[in-house]
Amino acid sequence: MIYLDYAATTPMSERSLETFTEVARHYFGNPSSLHDAGSSASTILNKCRRKLAEIVNGSEQGIYFTSGGSESNILALQSLIDANKQKGNHLITTVIEHSSVLNLFAKLERQGYEVTYLPTNNEGQIELDTLKKAVRPNTILASIHCVNGELGTIQQIDQFGEFLHSRGILLHCDSVQAFGKLPIDIQKMKVDSISLSSHKIYGPKGVGAVYIDPSVHWIPQIPSTSHERGFRPGTINVPGIAAFITAAADMIDEMQTEKKRMGDLRENLINLLSDIPYQLIIEESATSQLPNILGLRIVGMEGQYAMLELNRHDIAVSTGSACQVGRQQPSKTMKAIGRTDEESLQFIRISMGKHTTNEDIQRTGEFLRSILDKYFDEQ
Repeated sequence: MIYLDYAATTPMSERSLETFTEVARHYFGNPSSLHDAGSSASTILNKCRRKLAEIVNGSEQGIYFTSGGSESNILALQSLIDANKQKGNHLITTVIEHSSVLNLFAKLERQGYEVTYLPTNNEGQIELDTLKKAVRPNTILASIHCVNGELGTIQQIDQFGEFLHSRGILLHCDSVQAFGKLPIDIQKMKVDSISLSSHKIYGPKGVGAVYIDPSVHWIPQIPSTSHERGFRPGTINVPGIAAFITAAADMIDEMQTEKKRMGDLRENLINLLSDIPYQLIIEESATSQLPNILGLRIVGMEGQYAMLELNRHDIAVSTGSACQVGRQQPSKTMKAIGRTDEESLQFIRISMGKHTTNEDIQRTGEFLRSILDKYFDEQ
């Protein structure tokens, strides 16, 4: 199979698998236990915490390991909001956040919080002036993602952080799609918290992390929780965390090389599709685009049909949105950038990764051309 859905999930790397097996076999103790087996596991955990802090240019006191990106978003946001609710009840987020963020904010609205959902421009970017106009005297926190997972649009987080901090407002950044592909520097980004996920960077599923600036106050969601300094209950997944950090370190080492290679592959695919005699529209940002994601709209064809036909040829791509009861739903990002329901349903996302080759891109272009020829000949 040609796998082109890396923005959804990635296979575990060999080094990550080896690390997981080694730690699970030899360091299986509960890191909270006081015996030697527990101490050995705790040593591994502390090394992982220090390494991740180094990668994001933060303090190891701010690292909390979780079960993944969704839990990271929910726990970070709720813990920060609860600790600052005496300052106000207004929150800011965007219309194109991950569902974990949007679902939490919908819940908070039912609890009496006021939420402003920022619109995007026609490339999926949040503009600074839009954020400035949304701020109120009672705003306590904003949650804005680093990279949009459907289009690959990169947000100007450092600008948002600088402005919000000047107003005494916290900023959380869902960095799941950006981590390992872009530098994540806590100091330069000027954020108060970030969320990360292992399975997007060739680590195991069910592992993630939160960074919260140690100077920022937060409130535990479960009182008397002892694990992760009260941030999250449950025995720590030391093998999974070790495998996560191994994968993260490898991604950072390869980041610049892979960024260029992804850009070349993306450009090759665009060139292969450029002379197809049907209307294909590239949905992207002209100035701030993650190179491994290509959002594509085929005028006159539903994205789900294209996805299923490519799958029939052993090529895995995505429609960029969840399918419910067998029917594709309009992409919320496409709707946000001004596309109609019909146009939104034409969207597919091709996302490349470290195992993607030029041959894969060539074959994908050829199969997509043949699928379009057959489809439009029959219309």
